[in-house]
Amino acid sequence: MSSLPLKQIEFPIEGMTCAACATRIENNLNRLPGVQAAVNFASEKAQVSYDDSLTRIDKLISAIEKAGFHIIPQSIQLQIYKMTCAACARHIEEALNTLPGVLATVNVATETANVNFIRGAVTADDLVSAVCNAGYGASVITETSRLEEKSRRQAAYHHELRMFLISAALTLPLVLEMGVMFSGNHEELLPRWLQWLLATPVQFWVGRRFYIGGWHALRSGSANMDVLVALGTSMAYFFSAFVTFFALDQHVYFEASAAIITLVLLGKIMEARAKGKTSEAIEALIKMQPKTASVERDGKIIEVLANDLKVGDIFIVRPGENLPVDGVVIEGTSSVNESMLTGESLPVSKQAGEKVFAATSNQQGVLKCRATSVGAHTQLAAIIHLVEEAQGSKAPIQRMADTISGIFVPIVVAISIATFGITWWLAGDFVTALINAVAVLVIACPCALGLATPTAIMVGTGRGAQAGVLVKNAAALEQAEKIQTLVIDKTGTLTEGKPQVTDVIPAASITSHDFLQIAASLEQGSEHPLAKAIMALALKKNVPTKQVTDFTAITGNGVSARIDTCEYILGSPKFLTDHGVPVDDKQITALQATGKTVIGVASASKNSPEMLGYIAIADRLRATSIQAVKRLQTMGIEIVMLTGDNTNTAAAIAKQIGINNYRADVLPQDKAKEVTRMKACGQFTGMVGDGINDAPALAVADVSFAIGAGSDVAIEAADITLIRSDLMSVADAISLSRATLRKIRQNLFFAFIYNILGIPLAAIGMLSPVIAGAAMAMSSVSVVSNSLLLKRWQANS
Repeated sequence: MSSLPLKQIEFPIEGMTCAACATRIENNLNRLPGVQAAVNFASEKAQVSYDDSLTRIDKLISAIEKAGFHIIPQSIQLQIYKMTCAACARHIEEALNTLPGVLATVNVATETANVNFIRGAVTADDLVSAVCNAGYGASVITETSRLEEKSRRQAAYHHELRMFLISAALTLPLVLEMGVMFSGNHEELLPRWLQWLLATPVQFWVGRRFYIGGWHALRSGSANMDVLVALGTSMAYFFSAFVTFFALDQHVYFEASAAIITLVLLGKIMEARAKGKTSEAIEALIKMQPKTASVERDGKIIEVLANDLKVGDIFIVRPGENLPVDGVVIEGTSSVNESMLTGESLPVSKQAGEKVFAATSNQQGVLKCRATSVGAHTQLAAIIHLVEEAQGSKAPIQRMADTISGIFVPIVVAISIATFGITWWLAGDFVTALINAVAVLVIACPCALGLATPTAIMVGTGRGAQAGVLVKNAAALEQAEKIQTLVIDKTGTLTEGKPQVTDVIPAASITSHDFLQIAASLEQGSEHPLAKAIMALALKKNVPTKQVTDFTAITGNGVSARIDTCEYILGSPKFLTDHGVPVDDKQITALQATGKTVIGVASASKNSPEMLGYIAIADRLRATSIQAVKRLQTMGIEIVMLTGDNTNTAAAIAKQIGINNYRADVLPQDKAKEVTRMKACGQFTGMVGDGINDAPALAVADVSFAIGAGSDVAIEAADITLIRSDLMSVADAISLSRATLRKIRQNLFFAFIYNILGIPLAAIGMLSPVIAGAAMAMSSVSVVSNSLLLKRWQANS
C-alpha cells in the first residue's frame, strides 16, 4: 500500500434492508486493494478509507452497485454561461459526465445543468471547473443537500405508506377469511379464484422489492432478509396457487403470503419513521442557524443570506435573533443563550472582545460583531461534522452482531429445510411441513441484530452533542463506561487555568518594584500560565520589563537569563536549591499549605547566590470541581490528580477537592508515563486534560477527555471533547456511555432472544406464518423504539 495518507469518502446507500446487506457491501469494498470500509445500517451510509493509487472512486461505486445497492446521488443545479446552442449543451454534458459518478443533463433553454453526483467522489467546485475547462462558465444555484435528502426520504416514506395502504386493502378480506375459519366456520367465504386475485398484486407488485433485493443479494454470493421474505411468501403463494388451479382438496394460504408482505411493509414504515427520529438532535442544531443575516456595508445595514457572509464582515444581531456565524463582539453588551452548543442553560454575558457562536441566541441588547468563522468552519459545523462521524462509526460491541448477520440467513434457510423434511417425515403431512418451514423463514430477522448498536449510538451521540459532549467515535462512547481510574490534570481542569499572583515577598535587599521587574523580565514571552500571572501583575502595576540575554528554560522547573550584567534564575524552590540558592523552607511551606504555588527569584552569582524573594500564585478551583469529583467517586471511579506542584501544595488542593490519590512534582513530559503506569496495573484508565502538554497523556489513555476551552492539540488527541470547561461534563459523558451501552445490551438481548425463541417455536408449529411475519416486522421496530428512549437521558443526572 502507498505510504501516502488514505483518502476518506462517505457514500449514502439506498436499498439496505438488514444488517446482512451492510455486511455484504462492506465485504465487497474491503476486497478492493487499499480499501478499508465500514457500513452503518442505521444511518444507511458507508465510510470508506482508500488508497487512490490502488483503487479509483469508480471502482468503489461499482463494488457497491454490484452488491445490488444504489448510492444515493446528490443533486445540484448549475447556472451555465456563454452557451449559445444545443451543441454547447451536449459538449457541457459530455464534460460533466466524464467525472466519476456524475450524471448531468443540460437545458439550453433555461441555461441550467441538472447534475446528479456522488458526494465525496466529486465536489461542486469540480463540476464548475469541468464546465469552465470546456470553455464555458458556471456557478452553483444554491441548494442545501440536507434539505434535499430530507425531502427525498419524506417522498419515499409517503410512497411506502401508499403501497402499504394498497397492500392492506387487498389483504384485509383474506385476513377476515382466516379469522372466520379460526372461529370454527370452515367454509370459505371468498372463492379461491378471488383469493388468488387479491393475493397476486400483493405478492408481485407490492412485494417485488423483496424479489429484486433477494436477486441482487444472491447474485453477489450472499443472502439477506429479502431472500427470507421472498422465499417464505413464494412457498405459501405458489402452493396455494397450485391447489387453486388444480382444484385440489387442500387449504390455501394466500392470506399468509399477503399478510406477511403487508406486515413486513408496515414494520419497515414504522422502522423508517423511528430511524428518522434518531438524527433529530443534529436537525435541531441545523435549524438554529438563521438563513439570513443583517450586515453593515458602506455604513448601511442590509440583509444577506447567511451563507454569503465572509470572514471580516460586520454583522448586527438584535434581541431574540440567532447568530448566523461565529464572531467576536466589537460593540454592545448582551447575554447569549449557548445551551444548544454547550448544554449550559444559563445565558452567558457578552461584551466587546468576547467570542460568539453561530446558532446561539441573543437575549437582550444589540451586538455588533465581526465574523471570524463562516460556513463549514463554524463551531456549529464542527459539532455537526463530529457527531455525524461518530454516528457513522462502528462500536466494537457491534462486531459480534455483524458476524452473526453475515451467516444468519443461510443458517435460517438450512433450519427451514430441515424443519420441512423432519416435519414431513414425522407427521407425514406435506402441508404442515410446508407451513412450519414458511414460519421459520419469515420469523427470522437479522434486521434487529443490525440495528441494535447503531441506532443507540446515533441517539446517544446526538444527546451528547446537545449536552456539550462531543464523541469522536462509537468506540470511545463504548469504552467510557469501563473507566475505573480517571486521571485529572490540575491546572485548567480542576482549576480555572487562570492563575493570579496572591503574594509578592521581596527580600530586604530589594524593593518590591525592582523585584517584580526582574521576575517579569525573566518571564516575558513565556506562554506558561504562571508566567502570564506574573506578567499580568507587572502590567497592572505599570512595571516595565528589561531586555534579557543568554535565556535558558528548563521545562517544568524554571529559567535563567542575564539582565544588564547580572545573571538571575527564577523557578521552583527545588530548582533554586539545585543551583545552590538558600531558601526559607518555613515560609515556603506556609504558603504551600494554603494551596499556593511558590516561585523564587535569585541572583545567580557563582560565588554567593542571593535569594531576592518569593512570588505566591494561586489558581482558583472551578465552581463545580468539588461537586464533579464527588459525583465521579459516587459512580465508582477512582480520581487521581496530576500536578507539577510540590507535595505540600498538591496535598492542600487534593484535600480541598476531596481527592485521596494524587501525584505531585509531575513534569509535563512525565504525564504520559504516569498514565501508562496506571494502565499497567490493570486499571482501565481515563485522562482529562486541556493543554498542549497533556496531548501525549491523552493519547496513551484508554479513553481521553479534552476540556473544550483547551488547546486544539489536546482536543485533537482526545476521544471525547467537552464543550463546557466543566468537569461535570466528564461525569455526564461517562453517564451517557453507561446509558447507551445499557440500551445496546438490551437491544442485543431482545434481538437474540427473539430469534432464539421464535425460530424453534415456528419449527415445531406453535406459530402460524402470519403471527411469525407480524413478530418479525415488530422486532426491528422494538429495537429502534428502545434506542429512542435514550432521548430521556439528562445531563447532570
